Parts: sequence; C-alpha cells; structure tokens
Amino acid sequence: MNRKDFIRNSVIIGGATILPINNVFSQNVSENGMDELVDSNGSFIHKPLPYNKTFLEPYMDEETLHLHHEFHHGGAVKGANKDLENIKKHLQSEEMDQVDLWTRKLAYHFSSHVLHSIFWTNLTNKKTEPKAELLKQIEQDFGSFDNLKAYISKISKSVEGSGWGILGYQPYSQSLTLLQCENHQKLTQWGVVPLLVIDVWEHAYYLKYKNKRAEFVDTVLEIINWDNVAERFVTAKKLHG
Repeated sequence: MNRKDFIRNSVIIGGATILPINNVFSQNVSENGMDELVDSNGSFIHKPLPYNKTFLEPYMDEETLHLHHEFHHGGAVKGANKDLENIKKHLQSEEMDQVDLWTRKLAYHFSSHVLHSIFWTNLTNKKTEPKAELLKQIEQDFGSFDNLKAYISKISKSVEGSGWGILGYQPYSQSLTLLQCENHQKLTQWGVVPLLVIDVWEHAYYLKYKNKRAEFVDTVLEIINWDNVAERFVTAKKLHG
C-alpha cells in the first residue's frame, strides 16, 4: 500500500469529516463529499479558514482565531505528517516499538486535524436552528432541541482536562449520539461520524474568556451553523446508507 492509499484508508476508517459539494465551504471539499484533508501526494494539508478572522467577532476574537487556526490546528497537521513518515521509516527498519510510539502520536494529531476541520465550518456569526430532517432526528433521539443543547452543553463544560463535546451520527444504530471526547481521540465510538464539535481546549478561548469555559460553551452554542450540521448529517447517512 503506498502512502496516499494508506492515508485515504485511514481517513475513511477514522470517520473523517464530511461536507457536501454544494456547500458554501465547498472549496475545502473533495469529490467524494468528504472534507479535503490530504493533497494529491497523500500529505495532510492545512486549509485556510472559510471566512476572514474577524467574521466571528465579537463571539470569538481575531487574535484567538488566528492563533488557534494557524498554530494549534496547523501544528496538528505538521505533527500528523511527521508521525506518518516515522511510521513508514520504522516499519522498514522493523523497529516495532517506534512504530507503536508514532502510531499513538498519529491518532492524536490526525484526530485533532479532523475535529478542527469540522469546527471551523460549524460556526457562523448569526443565530440559526436545526430544521427538517435534522430536527426530526434530534427530536427522535433526544426528545427536543432544548434537550440536545442542554446535553451537549453539559458534556462540553465537564470534559476532564482538554477535549471536545461532539454530536455525531452512529450508523450502526442509525441515530445521533453525543461524545465527551478527551484530548482529540479518547472516549470515542467506532463508526461515529462527527457532525458538530465544540473545542474546549483552553487555546480555543483563554484570551477572551480566561478560565470561563462554561461561558465560552454557551457562546458557541449561540453561533452554531445548524445548516452546516444538517448537510453533514445528510451526507453521513448517504455514506453509510
């Protein structure tokens, strides 16, 4: 298996982020409807933000958005490329302890890349609400939209250490599910496709919100792009139909 095929398979197995071609953020999407995370050579790529760095003001300040996207997300992309190169190198030299080490690092960095790529497109600068097929599924799985908001708010605020609150589609049960993810890769479920993610690492909010994670989560929930979440939901069901 060559490097490009290895990465493509890893993307699929990892429940990579998805987005329909006709979306406003389609510049970041590949032909199969999945977010474009690798280039033609199979290297992980760091796409620009789908809006300017003042777009989310006053909810997220320009400096935080710049640092978060350029250095934290960008660092994860660089890390994932380094991890994969080291896995290949140590496989060739049969140094399996090193393969084990770099495989763990790849899980961390690549998961960060996936979640950040979703996070940027999940945000807008105005209030929206779910409707149609997504709202129907939310009501079926959580009872009401208010229940979902309370649920994802609670698990995001109470992540131990650093991590994410995640709304995903579980194809095995054909239902929506919520995950309280630690770091970028822990406490997940096999098969779940992330649809909506809330980053509660301190780097996402510390300049503006200091140590007030709860206030940050409440703010993020007011600027979720539910149209984006709905399109991801439709595509997730098609991919696993």
